[in-house]
Amino acid sequence: MKLSNKIHVYTTMLFTVLLVLISLSVYFTFSHISYDSDLEQTRLEAERIAAGINEQESTSLSTDLLRAYVPANGMIRIIRRNGQAETVAAGSQQDLADQEYRYYQGEQVEVEKYDETPHAVAAVPVLWMNGEVASLQLTQSLASTSSNLEVLRLVLLVVTILAILPLFLSARILSNLITKPIVSLTDTMQEIRGSGEFKQIETEKQSKDELDQMADAFNQMIIQLERNYERQEQFVSNASHELKTPLTVIESYSSLLKRRGNKDEKLFRESIEAIYSEAKQMRALTQQLLLLAKQEEHWNVKKENIPLVSLLESTVVSFEKAYSRQVRLLSDSAVTVYTDEQKLKQLLYILMDNAKKYSDEAIAVFVKQHSSKVIIDVVDEGIGMTGQELEHVFDRFYQVDQSRSEGYGLGLSLAQELAEAIGAELKLTSIKGKGTTASIILAHSQKNLR
Repeated sequence: MKLSNKIHVYTTMLFTVLLVLISLSVYFTFSHISYDSDLEQTRLEAERIAAGINEQESTSLSTDLLRAYVPANGMIRIIRRNGQAETVAAGSQQDLADQEYRYYQGEQVEVEKYDETPHAVAAVPVLWMNGEVASLQLTQSLASTSSNLEVLRLVLLVVTILAILPLFLSARILSNLITKPIVSLTDTMQEIRGSGEFKQIETEKQSKDELDQMADAFNQMIIQLERNYERQEQFVSNASHELKTPLTVIESYSSLLKRRGNKDEKLFRESIEAIYSEAKQMRALTQQLLLLAKQEEHWNVKKENIPLVSLLESTVVSFEKAYSRQVRLLSDSAVTVYTDEQKLKQLLYILMDNAKKYSDEAIAVFVKQHSSKVIIDVVDEGIGMTGQELEHVFDRFYQVDQSRSEGYGLGLSLAQELAEAIGAELKLTSIKGKGTTASIILAHSQKNLR
């Protein structure tokens, strides 16, 4: 059964049961109150008759005296202790005199049915002529009350039936209202699976209920998936393009070596050098690609309190030896930061390597403190960038100077993701023709923060 049908059926059944229970409660409450009222009136009337009889001074009870008290729709019966009815006086309902009777010692009120008609019976003690205590029983028909209850039953039945129709329609509307976003979500997912295109659910802007929030969450997820899919496609396309050039060079030189390598020593050395150079470039590219792919899974970050100056000194010395470039390190005081040591070293290498590519001058590294933050500036005096170029500098495979063949445009993209992984902030400021400053903003160590 569909969810909409379940909601429709269960809602209709629930409210129908509630209506029936309410109707039954109303009926039985009214019935109980009505019969209690009739019984009380009958008891009071029986006591009034008994008081009138006890006041008589005659030694015998006459039928005329009792008939004066007989109700129009009932009878009076006096029963002695031995169970004999000494006197019976009946009104218009003479058939009541033929009904069975019994002796009651004290007061008693109850409802009994005679010929399917309810009657109120009230028994009270009365003093008999010889001093014996007899039981005076007053019986009154409750036909009018029974008739009123029948009318009430009919009214409640009609009202319940009439209420079920709008209830049925409202339950259908409610089920459609609840399941509409779910059906829309299901249809959209099936369309996405069938067409391979990302689609969003249309939502009503004025509605802010949980179902609308579910649709908004789905749309946000689709936007994120579409963005990630486009980035992945662009990444694969760019990676394929970047790998195509060195592979073509290696293939062409290998073919040349195969044909003429044994005859021309100069060509042999040139080919070997070219293949070696392209292989190094490919290794650097694949390492960066692997790092980016690893980031898609997760960075294994291990933070601890690190003495920043000593870390910078060792990193700068290693960089100078590896690339034979001068790096000036300026720090005003010893600083401790809370971060991942290896990831921070890797981030510094990327920024210094980027500065090396676009500047032939010495690279400068400054450390300064500002409030609760520590700022590391990597400064070069290279070609710099325009504001428009700065907007795309963190995009994968983006290169400011396409004429330079040292990089692939992955360094700063990887640097930004490394900074995010260790909880740092990476900012770039640049002036075209004057140079670029890359700033790493870190938090102090936890000890300093306390």
